[in-house]
Parts: sequence; C-alpha cells; structure tokens
Amino acid sequence: MEKRKVFTKLDLRWGYNNVRIKERDEWKVTFIMHIKAYEPTVMYFRLTNSPTTFQTMMNDLFWDLINQEDTTTFIDNILVATDIEKGHNELVEEVLRRLEENNLFVKPEKCK
Repeated sequence: MEKRKVFTKLDLRWGYNNVRIKERDEWKVTFIMHIKAYEPTVMYFRLTNSPTTFQTMMNDLFWDLINQEDTTTFIDNILVATDIEKGHNELVEEVLRRLEENNLFVKPEKCK
C-alpha cells in the first residue's frame, strides 16, 4: 500500500439515530413512560446493536471505495485518503453525494 498524502476527514451530523427500524419491528424497542408507551421509528442511543447496525450500513454504502482503500469509515466518521491530489476532490464529492442520497449530512465545523 502506498503512503497517502491527501486527506479529507468528514464527521456526520447524526449517526445511527438516523437508521429506520424495520417496519413492524417497532414494538421490539417500545418503552413505557408514565403517560403512554412509545414506539420509536429510528434507532436511538443505548439501543443494543445500534452502532453495529450503523457501521454495517456505512460499509454497504462505501464498499467499493473501501475495497479500493481510498475510504475508511468508523461509525459516523469518514476518512478519504489518496496518494495524489488529482481525483481527490471528485472522490470526496462522490462520498458526499452518497451521503446526501441516504439522508446523512456532515458537520462542516468538524470536517478537515
């Protein structure tokens, strides 16, 4: 593997709390409050396997770029690394396009 020289780090605004719980499985994560029961439609923090499920989703979104060793994902962080500047911006644009298509957005203030 060649040394990488050009890097872009992206941090997502929301992570696994964006993942839709499979329809008709909402009852599995129901919790009861003093007023009524709630059936969330998206995964929430501290739900078992939420991070694992989100990591799997990210791996599926970027599998081809990960296999090319140009992109690495860790839960809600994405690192795009290339050995030359040529083509790097296009690769970052592709990553951003895929994120947008899946309603995932970055925190610009935490990106470099």
